[in-house]
Amino acid sequence: MTATDRSIELINAAAQAAADKLAHDIIAYDVSDVLSITDAFLLASAPNDRQVKSIVDEIEERLNKGLGAKPVRREGDREARWVLLDYVDIVVHVQHSEERVFYALERLWKDCPELELPADAKETRGKGEEHAKLQAAEEATETDGDWR
Repeated sequence: MTATDRSIELINAAAQAAADKLAHDIIAYDVSDVLSITDAFLLASAPNDRQVKSIVDEIEERLNKGLGAKPVRREGDREARWVLLDYVDIVVHVQHSEERVFYALERLWKDCPELELPADAKETRGKGEEHAKLQAAEEATETDGDWR
């Protein structure tokens, strides 16, 4: 069994919405062969809680207005470290970059086929790592001047 056309349509819209809000490392998996509860997972991350919320809100709005889809469940809003949107056909995970590294959902689903995503979403690959390196360099520069 493979993901339905509707699931792929939802995944692509959600991936584009996430990319438009500067999400990092957007990837989608067809999990229909291993899970009976959904067809596909979309994973995306952001470097801070505010951006996680912004990405989630944009995905929700885009899927509702453009495709008439509303999540049946939304979890993790309060902390905005890992927000899950369950659309039955697809499940969207938007994680803070630290949670993304810690939980490494890609390892769990690496045997599932990766779904083709819009070009903007594909271009986000590696952005989380780039951001972490820049942030570490900035922190090192700030710390170097404080040793007096």
